[in-house]
Amino acid sequence: MAIRQPVVSVLGHVDHGKTKLLDRIRGTSVQAREAGAITQHIGATEVPIEHIYKMCSALIGKKKFDVPGLLFIDTPGHHSFVTLRARGGSLADLAVLVIDIREGIMPQTIESIHILRQYKTPFVIALNKIDTIEGWIGEDGRPFILSEKVQQEHTLEVFNEKLYNVISQLAENGVSSDRYDRIDDFRKAVALVPISAKSGEGVPDLLLMLVGLAQRFLETQLTKAEGPGKGTILEIKEEKGLGKTMDMILYSGTIKKGDTVALGTRGAPVITKIKAILKPKPLDEICDPRDRFDSVKELHAAAGVKISCQNMEGVIAGAPIRVVKGPNDPAVFELSEETSIKIETQEHGITIKADAIGSLEALAFEAKAAKIPIRKYGVGEITRRDVVEAAYGDKTNNVILGFNVEMSKDAETELVNHDLKVLTSQIVYRLVEDYQDWIEESKKKTDTDKRTEFSFPAKLLILPNCIFRVSKPAIVGVRVLAGRIKIGQTLIGADGRDAGKIKSIHTGEDTLKDAKQGDEVAVGIDGVTAGRQINEEDILYVNLIGSAVKELSHLDLNADEKLAMEETIAIKRKEDAFWGM
Repeated sequence: MAIRQPVVSVLGHVDHGKTKLLDRIRGTSVQAREAGAITQHIGATEVPIEHIYKMCSALIGKKKFDVPGLLFIDTPGHHSFVTLRARGGSLADLAVLVIDIREGIMPQTIESIHILRQYKTPFVIALNKIDTIEGWIGEDGRPFILSEKVQQEHTLEVFNEKLYNVISQLAENGVSSDRYDRIDDFRKAVALVPISAKSGEGVPDLLLMLVGLAQRFLETQLTKAEGPGKGTILEIKEEKGLGKTMDMILYSGTIKKGDTVALGTRGAPVITKIKAILKPKPLDEICDPRDRFDSVKELHAAAGVKISCQNMEGVIAGAPIRVVKGPNDPAVFELSEETSIKIETQEHGITIKADAIGSLEALAFEAKAAKIPIRKYGVGEITRRDVVEAAYGDKTNNVILGFNVEMSKDAETELVNHDLKVLTSQIVYRLVEDYQDWIEESKKKTDTDKRTEFSFPAKLLILPNCIFRVSKPAIVGVRVLAGRIKIGQTLIGADGRDAGKIKSIHTGEDTLKDAKQGDEVAVGIDGVTAGRQINEEDILYVNLIGSAVKELSHLDLNADEKLAMEETIAIKRKEDAFWGM
């Protein structure tokens, strides 16, 4: 049974070599033409199997495969990957995660792993820049398995140290991995392929891994589907002589010039006709071609193409495209369902905004995993209405998380009028972490405010041989056993009797405002006489207010503070059984 070429997405941290790897595979220099050598647009390149045979000849000899080639997608960032959906999952059948062997795992690497897990996309790791290892003897295009044999012992030691460092970092992030040639079961471990995108070393091993995995594990998934074409829109842009065009990936079925298609928007789908289908030549890049596109009348999946339609009003990147018979075709309803956002909401929760449907779902996925409730969500910039609606509720829910979006001017102006926290980032999991950190800081601040609002549970011991003055005020040496004592607090003894009021706290020549658990200080106590109301080795407690006990129980008390509070409550309830209730 004929199978289509798998769609392979290339992800990784910025500057780890994603585009350079693809340049090496196709023999191009797209990276050099990108602004700042950083990918700005989502690209697609078809790599025919004949080209793979040529690059991998040293490894496979005359062996042939059923896979007709590989269709690579190069994304400007991990967040673009989540906009590329198909059938509610990832557009990619396979992925390559590029990691710089010198830097190891970075924030966008972790982000990419989260996304690949969410979409259950199988992936391999290209461990790039082996050529930078001191003493590495390189040769253009040589398979890694052969390169390793000519390296000196000290070079291999450095290489292995860096390799195992990455394996360890991956394990910390829940990924079991090993060098590709040491794995027995590719369903249980992620394959690491050491490469140099610069020299091409290891690239044959990587291509062979992708083709082999596709043929062995994805054959059913890659079976060529006949019938109406299904695709995903990568980008919409203006082209000279053509006007507005769409770069798209056709992942199933067939499209023809003149076909009626439904295009996804934020609202109802646009029904229109295809005016032209422009296909880049093999090994050429859809968003930065070296040669002219071929105009074709018919196209079969899987392919990356540019199409021109009669109407593309409101069409968004990441949206689906379907060949349909007309407005009443059931496929139009299915497309509407696919572009509709299904996120679980609650009556009380935060607001989330993102730049595309896929990235919004990725943010919601991470929020749910972190048990963060969502009340409202949307695609696009943070608006004045978002600010107004998010500003009402309890403190922890007065928050907007924005993924890869900005605030409108109106929203910035409105924000001044509200006690509202807005957090934005281009890394989904970092947004969730930032929210959790903010909650923790807010909680600490609230606890501090509460501690200054009323007396806090504390317990102190009058040290032996440390009565320096007996009265007016009595000055005694104490050790703070729990909590924190402050000037102005009243004290009680273990029997519940009044034990005076703290007038001063000293250590040596210094006067203090307070003393915390573990401190040994001299304390001036008004209203008592040492040897009468208080004595050496007495344990005293800070006198609490009954109405504050409930509030105190909600604060983050350590074990000693909890015990001090329980003992204080027990002392108080000897006189009043319902004290503090």
